Amino acid sequence: MRLIPGKRGLAAAAAAMAASTLLAGPAMAHLAVGAPAPAFTAPGYQAGKPLTFDLKAALKKGPVVLYFFPAAHTSGCNAEAHLFADAVDQFKAQGATVIGVTSGNLDQLAAFSAETEHCSGKFPVASDPNAAIAKTYDSGLMLRPGWSNRDSYVIAPDGKILFVYSDLNPNQHVALTLDAVKKWRAEHPK
Repeated sequence: MRLIPGKRGLAAAAAAMAASTLLAGPAMAHLAVGAPAPAFTAPGYQAGKPLTFDLKAALKKGPVVLYFFPAAHTSGCNAEAHLFADAVDQFKAQGATVIGVTSGNLDQLAAFSAETEHCSGKFPVASDPNAAIAKTYDSGLMLRPGWSNRDSYVIAPDGKILFVYSDLNPNQHVALTLDAVKKWRAEHPK
């Protein structure tokens, strides 16, 4: 016997499908390639030590890989930080700086920056209370206001966005941003 849902059942099914699509699929890419990257200065940590990250200063050294992540010590963010830590020497070989920015679990950021299963002290992570920086990049997390989405940007030394990738699944962020940095480097040899 097959049941045919009423209007309420159809509406609920449609809402559930829309929600699952939002959760399962990649998020929308935000600032466009070629757009100016909003400058920012933010407090953060590297290897558990406090620092201040200044995007303009970092761009003087080469491209910057800016990745927003929802919260320290959450499964996807742990995995993504570990992947970036494993690849940070490859980014450095291309002259690029990696910076993670989050608005979630800020009280845990110092430990997160130092722990070997996460950042391993290899790159800084910056604090973004209320996702203020993320908002300038249109990288707020719709599912949890006040937190940032999982968005990765590669920013050229001239301050223009070279590459954008947005997906709550952390698995491709490192490979795709590294490819974008390598492509830029090939076009701009040292």
